[in-house]
Amino acid sequence: MSMQLAKDMYSFTRGFPKEELYGLTSQIRRASVSIPANIAEGYGRENPGDYARFLQIAQGSLKELETLILLSKEVGIAESTTIEAPLSLADRIGRMLRSLIRSIQSRK
Repeated sequence: MSMQLAKDMYSFTRGFPKEELYGLTSQIRRASVSIPANIAEGYGRENPGDYARFLQIAQGSLKELETLILLSKEVGIAESTTIEAPLSLADRIGRMLRSLIRSIQSRK
């Protein structure tokens, strides 16, 4: 799901103004890519403590992404209708991350 969100963010930002290439466009893309990358890196460490920590980092990137999506609407770059689906997907991913982190931490 986080890979799909990252892919969606590339499409979402494709129509952003050119002057935002190094601003919101770049920030949104980097935050969205950071989510699945941190999930994968943590899993690859094969250590529950490390995994939980990387999931928390992914969760932080997810919150950053949600903020940037909302900001893009507030500054008039995105429409309310275009932010609903990515925010909904981000919410689902966030709930999954929180659940997974709690599950890992309870096994320690």
